[in-house]
Amino acid sequence: MCGICGIIDYSMNSLVTEDMIRRMCTTMRHRGPDDEGIYIKKNIYCVALGHRRLSIIDLSSSGHQPMANEDESIWLVLNGEIYNYKELRVELEAKGHRFKSLSDTETAIHLYEEHGENFIQYLRGMFALAIWDNQNEVLILARDRVGKKPLLYYQQNNIFAFASEFNSLLASGVVKKDINRKAIDYYLTFGYIPAPLSIYKDIFKLQPGHMLVLGKNGAEIKRYWQLNYTPKLRIPEEEASQEVLRLLKEAIKIRLYSDVPLGAFLSGGIDSSMVVALMSQYSNKKVKTFSVGFEEKDYSELAYAKKVSDRYNTEHHEFIVRPNTLSILPTLVEHYGEPYADSSCVPSYYVAQQTKQYVTVALNGDGGDELFAGYERYRAMLLVEFYRRFPPLVKRSIYTLASLLPDSINSKNKLRQIKRFFATINFSYQERYVRWVGIFNEDMRKEIYSQDYSKEVSLRDYLKFVEPFFNTAGGTGLLDSLLNVDTNTYLPGDLLAKMDIVTMANSLEARSPFLDHKLMEFVARLPQKYKIRHLVKKYILKKIAADYIPRENIVRKKMGFGLPVCEWFRGDLKDYLSDTLLSKKCLKRGYFKPEVIREIVHAHVNYKKDYTYQLWALLMLELWHNRFID
Repeated sequence: MCGICGIIDYSMNSLVTEDMIRRMCTTMRHRGPDDEGIYIKKNIYCVALGHRRLSIIDLSSSGHQPMANEDESIWLVLNGEIYNYKELRVELEAKGHRFKSLSDTETAIHLYEEHGENFIQYLRGMFALAIWDNQNEVLILARDRVGKKPLLYYQQNNIFAFASEFNSLLASGVVKKDINRKAIDYYLTFGYIPAPLSIYKDIFKLQPGHMLVLGKNGAEIKRYWQLNYTPKLRIPEEEASQEVLRLLKEAIKIRLYSDVPLGAFLSGGIDSSMVVALMSQYSNKKVKTFSVGFEEKDYSELAYAKKVSDRYNTEHHEFIVRPNTLSILPTLVEHYGEPYADSSCVPSYYVAQQTKQYVTVALNGDGGDELFAGYERYRAMLLVEFYRRFPPLVKRSIYTLASLLPDSINSKNKLRQIKRFFATINFSYQERYVRWVGIFNEDMRKEIYSQDYSKEVSLRDYLKFVEPFFNTAGGTGLLDSLLNVDTNTYLPGDLLAKMDIVTMANSLEARSPFLDHKLMEFVARLPQKYKIRHLVKKYILKKIAADYIPRENIVRKKMGFGLPVCEWFRGDLKDYLSDTLLSKKCLKRGYFKPEVIREIVHAHVNYKKDYTYQLWALLMLELWHNRFID
């Protein structure tokens, strides 16, 4: 696991220097504390590649990057792991390729020599990489299929630059910090800024499953992979269960390749528990497991994690997150580089920090919900479709009764959730989806935006980020469409971005077996009834899990991984919240109506309404401005 960066300057008198590329590398030292390397070639124009290395496979100096082929006509920097590199190496050696290292990275170089741009199809793993082809004078950037590893790029005039993190691009000195003000609207809608956009006008995110090819005539972006939900497999349930288990075991087994110690994040949920259970089968010593929890019992899953740990006799470690731990927020803002509103980044950071004290690689359960349909919104969306079949009189009666339910300031209150369900029932499923996953809905954004900022944005632009994925699932049903949307937006934009940042900030590598593309491709084509049956979510995975993890862990309600921020904003963090969001500096940004922001803060801290998610998003936006703009 590493950090990569580079600059291509097509001008006749390039100003790119070794110091420039070293600055870009230095900002990513946390991603790769073990080694640094650069490659610079100046001819008519300048090519510079940089790399920071976290040694995982082939700890010797032969794994040093940038790495070249035999005649140094092809150079590569790679962030990530290629899990099938041993098999690929055997095939390539049989074709005459000669290796000078034991590194998985070198496999990609020889694959490119053998297959050209199509080399990417052979890689099984997580990666963001850059290849400079001297002979053809072409730069190729590629990002793994689902976006486990990040890759940013900047293009202006004759300069093209790329990096794993925002700070690395900014350190180059060639990138302007012009805010993409429209991106703030998307951030407040989704809680993150969806690719290919970023918080800066001229910095873009290469989307998952995409490749960028840069030549003298410009850049071309190509999609090389997408998950297909068709044709549906006609397969008995027992056979499907056996194949899911086989593929999951295989995905875990190949992710145990490492020359450094491994462990696993353990939340007590089905996904991470299955990973630990299967890891235990392949390990000849105790698996090291790591959990994080809270003093507030409604938010803590430590008891469930302990059940799994006890069953498999793991070497278990726990960490309790308390309000004073939010002192880490400036550090998180620094590492993310753009506004990010998922509060679970805080406990995730601490569990990564604790884990790094014992291991260098940690497996996790990311992707299980998007693969097997684990979110409540999937079940809710199917219930809406069922409700719509009722006669008009029955629907009106139910809707009227639901509207009479009392409001609650507790986000976990059942009546509040039912009321929220019916509040969106007459929207299109695309709009309903965004209102369920989003933070500020269209009405709220219209209310808080200043008159000037309202003129800069279109409040319904958010639909253009989700509608294409609703339309590309193959027309097999609403559930597949929802899974496709989450796999292409929420998963890489929120969850995987979080996991990469919190682990890499602590020089820790995270591996996600559920996101193995062979497992994903099989599960995507399973019929809907194997994912949700009789409103039971993750049906087939729960059936498999029954042989491996305690029943209480399977049947319990999904808890999520958020902070108890609602209570903290009314207690220990009340002054911090007010001092930040109601400061003159914040209220003069020009995005919002000051009186509405004051009203939201006042209503929440005085127990009149619950604005937890909205206030957290505003807080993180202001902290980002404090660090990167002020």
